[in-house]
Amino acid sequence: MKTRTVGEVMTSEVVEARPETSFKDVARLLDGHRISGLPVVDHDDKVLGVISETDLIHQQAFRADHGRERRFRMPALRRAARAAAIKATAVTAEELMSTPAITVHPEQRVADAARVMERHHIERLPVVDEEDRLIGIATRRDLLLVFLRTDDEIRQEVIDEVLTQAMLLPPQSVFVSVNDGLVTLEGRLERRSDIPLTIRLTWRVDGVIGVMNSLTFRLDDTRPPENHPSPTIDHHWLPER
Repeated sequence: MKTRTVGEVMTSEVVEARPETSFKDVARLLDGHRISGLPVVDHDDKVLGVISETDLIHQQAFRADHGRERRFRMPALRRAARAAAIKATAVTAEELMSTPAITVHPEQRVADAARVMERHHIERLPVVDEEDRLIGIATRRDLLLVFLRTDDEIRQEVIDEVLTQAMLLPPQSVFVSVNDGLVTLEGRLERRSDIPLTIRLTWRVDGVIGVMNSLTFRLDDTRPPENHPSPTIDHHWLPER
């Protein structure tokens, strides 16, 4: 079954910075291209880290607070605060960036990339090739494109990819309707065990936001077979030889 991959939705033209790019040049890149973050790459285009608007804002805010109050000393700060204090003095992209960079590969599923973003609370993912060289970037907005599919497109893929190809069901055996990404399945399958599999595969279709199950079954193959005792003949009734 076909699912959208990161390579299909990513942006190939990436705005990037080098380790030596100055703080002000990073700010100009973000502002000039109207983006909220960018990757930092070395001279082999391998991703070293990522800079976001938040990194720049934190740097400026920390400097302002530090300028008003100097009572603390670096050894007294906790590890996270010390890291923030060091980043506050950053003048280059290398000093400002967050590391290590979390990346994805173009063949990964869009759903997997979305989970990575959610797990790490990030807005963008550099996309790298098999040699870890930058080839694109995927943002939350890019991943949202899969939910812009029409109901007709989703319905046709459920019929073609799930019901016909994966489940090998005859045409018209299941009625499929889609309303704003919500798929309803109605019909009768041969085996009860096929129902959860059909639902799982339908969920994997890009653009599906929910599945309503109205499927029934002819045979319940989830129950263990009943053991009927074999008929026995009392030996007293056997004829004598």
